Amino acid sequence: MMSTPDLKSRLNSLLKKHKGLVVNPSRKFMIQEVVKNRESCVSANGALATWTPTDSTGRSPKDTYIVKDRTTTKTVDWNSPSNNPMTQSTFDMLWEDAVKTLVMKSKLYITDRIVGADIHHALPVRTITYYALAALFTDNMFRPILRDIEKSILFKKPFTLLALPYDKLDRAKYKGRLRLVDSSNPQSTSTMAVAMDMVRGLGIVYGSAYAGSVKKLIFTVMNYIMPEVDVLPIHCSANEGEKGDCALMLGLSGTGKTTLSADPSRKLLGDDEHGWSANGVFNFENGCYAKLIRLRQDKEPEIWNAVLHDASYTNHGAIVENAMMYPDGRFDLDDTRLTPNSRASYPLTFLKNIKKSSISGHPNTIVFLAADANGVLPPVAKLTTNQAMLWFLMGYTSKVEGTETGIVDPVSTFSRFFGQPFMPRNPSDYTSMLGAKLEKYNTKVYLMNTGWVGGAFGKGGHRIDIILTRKMLSAVLEGKLENVEFKEDKVFHLYIPRSCPGVPSNVLEPINTWNDKKQYMDRSRKLASEFASWYDKSFKGKGIPEEIEKECPGK
Repeated sequence: MMSTPDLKSRLNSLLKKHKGLVVNPSRKFMIQEVVKNRESCVSANGALATWTPTDSTGRSPKDTYIVKDRTTTKTVDWNSPSNNPMTQSTFDMLWEDAVKTLVMKSKLYITDRIVGADIHHALPVRTITYYALAALFTDNMFRPILRDIEKSILFKKPFTLLALPYDKLDRAKYKGRLRLVDSSNPQSTSTMAVAMDMVRGLGIVYGSAYAGSVKKLIFTVMNYIMPEVDVLPIHCSANEGEKGDCALMLGLSGTGKTTLSADPSRKLLGDDEHGWSANGVFNFENGCYAKLIRLRQDKEPEIWNAVLHDASYTNHGAIVENAMMYPDGRFDLDDTRLTPNSRASYPLTFLKNIKKSSISGHPNTIVFLAADANGVLPPVAKLTTNQAMLWFLMGYTSKVEGTETGIVDPVSTFSRFFGQPFMPRNPSDYTSMLGAKLEKYNTKVYLMNTGWVGGAFGKGGHRIDIILTRKMLSAVLEGKLENVEFKEDKVFHLYIPRSCPGVPSNVLEPINTWNDKKQYMDRSRKLASEFASWYDKSFKGKGIPEEIEKECPGK
């Protein structure tokens, strides 16, 4: 294994000899390079449209690796299906191949950015790539380096990322080191690898043209590093009210996180990745990477305008990935023939109602969002600290027909910390930090079900009216539920308010919306048993305190 200085010094020495280096180019220049290199087309409104190969329309979790060394053997939860181990020797092979491939390119783009709006916890990130669009993506998503970056606790621990989106690895060379795409074919070694070395501060995206591979690699690195510097990383949106009150919203795809956090009366810090330090909450990113499928101007006006506003292409720079575009340059965001995972990357400054610093104080309120397709969770419930730690750990929602092929009956989905693939550490690291911060800063936590009421999905139930959801969310954020009477739900160990301004009282307790009370109880117990089974499978023996385990439904 080569040491970090050896790996980086060899890279730097080769770069010094390269005659085509473009170091920290202007945004306008990067956009021009993207178009000149034919990496994207210019759309009718000026945004850049690009399409990736079918193996790169999304992340490739099975090709994503973390180096397993003396440190990460203890700090990473290797029982999590998302944490695939890689040997240091294999990583070094990848690094050597990546460097050799890069220096053979006629032109290389190098961007120096930081991740983290709080200067005290900002991670310097250098990205080296031959692909101008990848460089532009880092300009959209990562933050400009601040003048006083030396104040960061991570200033002397920078991260270096090599991005080779369209090159493929030698199958024979990596046989037995990388996964088999087809387990029955010993010659089908994957030609793609997204790998990170947490200890040495190195990352490689090799063969994945999906822009999200770059973003999520760095997000995973931050989620690993932050607890070591007393920062809780959270996969959430964050906004701030007129009085400076901060709120965090956590939820998986389809729960309404993006929609509900876009509130005209509150300024957005960010929509996806944040840290909670001793100073307060800060956004990791400089931009957004938003889903586009079936985007509607009336429902998501901020995102719509950020992506589809008219501007000259050199002043635009939003990257539209894998969306249908007609010959006249217009987008059809309802077309899913290539993928339902079409995305757009754009800077936060393209949104109107943002807090430019992307920093706020300690959160007054945290909201966990679940789209329960069983129709049994209450539309709003207050959580104790132990309950909050449990629901944070479980990260529950439902998958229903239309989200994945072949799903007819709702499928319970558990994604620890509402972002399992990107939370590599042992689960107790995150839960214990959350509990300590909730107690120290007196943060209130609520669970909101944005899913079904009156019955299960496909069984007579219907999606709760978003107007009612917004009224309940407003009541939560304004503190109007703090002094109302609550009733305990014995099955899910939740505290349901008996009243909420602007919301009919019969809506608040889910059993009241069901015609068949027995079916409601049967469905409730079934979901609770799924919670208990998942907990036992995933977290038994992982250092989770007994008082938190007791709050698990079905326990």
